[in-house]
Amino acid sequence: MEYTKLGNTGLDVSKICLGAMSFGDPVNWFHKWVLEEDASRPIIKGALDLGINFFDTANVYSIGRSEEILGAALKDYADRDKIVLATKVHQKMFDGPNGGGLSRKHIMSQIDQSLKRLQTDYVDLYIIHRWDYTTPIEETMEALHDVVKAGKARYIGASAMHAFQFQAANNVAEKNGWTQFVSMQNHLNLIYREEEREMIPYCESKGIALTPYSPLASGRLARNNNESSKRLETDDTARSKYDKTAEQDQLIIDRVGELAERYGVSRVEISLSWLFSKPTLAAPVIGATKLSHVETAVKAVDMKLTPADIAYLEEPYLPHSIVGFN
Repeated sequence: MEYTKLGNTGLDVSKICLGAMSFGDPVNWFHKWVLEEDASRPIIKGALDLGINFFDTANVYSIGRSEEILGAALKDYADRDKIVLATKVHQKMFDGPNGGGLSRKHIMSQIDQSLKRLQTDYVDLYIIHRWDYTTPIEETMEALHDVVKAGKARYIGASAMHAFQFQAANNVAEKNGWTQFVSMQNHLNLIYREEEREMIPYCESKGIALTPYSPLASGRLARNNNESSKRLETDDTARSKYDKTAEQDQLIIDRVGELAERYGVSRVEISLSWLFSKPTLAAPVIGATKLSHVETAVKAVDMKLTPADIAYLEEPYLPHSIVGFN
């Protein structure tokens, strides 16, 4: 495993981040393809054995169950000082007033609940899951700053928003001497590249780390056309992102397969190697329902595409509608 700094920080993270949305409660959550604890723990243990030290979850994943599974496994298998642990806040955790969002009340309540589920005194990276259109950004940024100063988080990051929003939030923090975001977990892969227009240039100009989610387009960049999975068959969220552009995306997916065959590697390695070519890329967040998914992703760290390969993969891309912000 190779390690890199998380943007302009001194924090060392593995170049593959294991995402924990795959671990949780398939009965009581809308994603029916997630794994329960007994099936999740070997994947988490395997990731540690492969040198992965960066783990990402969110309070909303299976309404806290993902945090519980990940926290228990890391406590049993890892030295906390050697682990970089991230979780998120924003999405609705319960019905009614103050059930979600980025108010001071919700942030302060949810960080404590997340820490309890994760069985830790702090998270290394506390991420706002989405933009809150109903709370003043000053309130959100000051609350996040206070979370850091209380020792409950070491750094803060953001996910899935417009570049102007992300910049505005950091500007507010800089103006007031508050903690600024050091990472952006954005939607980025070979068949969704809208982030290249504004978000990536902004992050590059500020040295902000990219930790993209859905780096394999929910499996579409990892499989042949005749292959399927439970997630591909049941994940309505992924369908809403990719089904409308499936025809125009197919040429890119075919080129991934062509290069994979030429180099004698997996499609995963080609797709992730393309991501590693992006400025300020720290670690893509990899979801896994099998240990082999993690093992294959780790191989991509050593895969190097040529500039000609990258141009060949990128050439068929056409603009897409913005998805993933809600």
